[in-house]
Amino acid sequence: MIIKGIPVGFMGANCYVVGCEKTKEAVVIDPGGDVAKIRLYLDEQGFTLKYIIDTHGHIDHIAGNDELREATGAKIMIHEADAAMLGDAKQNLAAFMGFAKTFDSADELLTDGDTIEFGEIKLEVLHTPGHTRGGISLKTEGAVFTGDTLFNGSIGRTDFPGGDFDTIINSIKTKILALPDDTEVYPGHMGQSTIGTERRCNPFLR
Repeated sequence: MIIKGIPVGFMGANCYVVGCEKTKEAVVIDPGGDVAKIRLYLDEQGFTLKYIIDTHGHIDHIAGNDELREATGAKIMIHEADAAMLGDAKQNLAAFMGFAKTFDSADELLTDGDTIEFGEIKLEVLHTPGHTRGGISLKTEGAVFTGDTLFNGSIGRTDFPGGDFDTIINSIKTKILALPDDTEVYPGHMGQSTIGTERRCNPFLR
């Protein structure tokens, strides 16, 4: 499995390309902009993009959705509770950034426990609400992609519509911290971490 983080968009959100070395099938998690950079890496690796997965519906994680889908034919996936955010500039926060940007509907809606398969890789969907109602994390062998739920030494904001502090803490403690300590954490912003490090050092989780 190949994991490549690419900072994208006006907020430098972490977009991840996850690819199968054997079959060259790949997914892109959170294409928040700079689609040319994402496509360049896909081409360099010889990857065929199968899915575009949004960990939640905020503009800095979905801004490249439509352009990337049009260029590659990949299907867009988002949790069912965040699906309406794609078509609503207030819900996806674009309106708060000064532009009324909306996006086409997703191709597939996700729920807790779903499995996303590409090549020889499987991602398990963990519904981790709190930053948004439909926030998800994606678990695979040795790694978890946490979107804006869990960061290195911090957690996602809960003051946006659909956010709730108690809910995000419960999501982290029951779903994410249930993973082994050596699991690599790939967050939506900032640098990587591990479950063990966050369990010991994250001030929100002590």
